[in-house]
Amino acid sequence: MQLPTFIAHIEEEFEDLQAGVITGETAFRQLEGWSSMMALILIARIDSEYNVNLTAEELAEANTINDLFVLVQARVAV
Repeated sequence: MQLPTFIAHIEEEFEDLQAGVITGETAFRQLEGWSSMMALILIARIDSEYNVNLTAEELAEANTINDLFVLVQARVAV
């Protein structure tokens, strides 16, 4: 799993976001369109793409896209 691919999957979920806007340092909860519904969508996308089940608490603990990537990557490697 590579960070650029992970970012591309997240960008696909934000309809009003242009590709290339998100970086590893992006605070994803600050993105336009972020909501509790988007959190659920993101959890579902990660489950679908990477077969990793994140809890809402784990998502809440992540601050940046890179934080989320590291969390998912650790679960994929197990």
